[in-house]
Amino acid sequence: AIIVYRLPWTWKCSKILMKFIHAGLNTIAMILAIVSMVAVFEYHNARNIPNMYSLHSWIGLTAVIFYSLQLFLGFAVFLLPFAPVPLRAALMPIHVYSGLTIFATVIATALMGITEKLIFSLKNPAYSASPPEATFVNCLGLLLVIFGALILWMASRAHWKRPPEENAKVLLPSGGTPEGTEAESTMTDGSNADKSGLRINSEAARKQNLKLDEAGQRSTM
Repeated sequence: AIIVYRLPWTWKCSKILMKFIHAGLNTIAMILAIVSMVAVFEYHNARNIPNMYSLHSWIGLTAVIFYSLQLFLGFAVFLLPFAPVPLRAALMPIHVYSGLTIFATVIATALMGITEKLIFSLKNPAYSASPPEATFVNCLGLLLVIFGALILWMASRAHWKRPPEENAKVLLPSGGTPEGTEAESTMTDGSNADKSGLRINSEAARKQNLKLDEAGQRSTM
């Protein structure tokens, strides 16, 4: 979901379409997270295992809570066409930063979770003896770190950024306003307003000169 705006073959798609894809992927991830949380608590209760005692569970629950808030605010501010452009421009850096932070937190939670599972599950031979199961899951953890680093690298590089909307037109809702990035649209609106103001002033001055010329012509007739 983070990199749907960063893939070059999606730059020709409309911004609103990519917003729906971004929101849809995040919604699927949220549903899976809720199902996972329910499964964990039911498993613990069935086995009489205490809930919420480890750092893994604390950070995991925190990530799910903040992820749900991120998803709700993303829908309300960026997907629905009601929020004003200045508000979107102000919240966009926070939305991006919090999304990357939650993603990194989820990677860390997964690493702690698989390590905790190995310590509790591997008894004979123990985790410290590096049985094949331990090697396999450690490799999985390394792949998670590489995956997270790759996503964060793509999200932080300027040349992966979606180009301005001159190359990708936006499908506007009725009464909507064009959006590149929210900050860019705000700047564009301001520059367009300045240019339109100059055109209006120039037109007014031209009409005033015409009136003066006509008045001068009448006075000489």
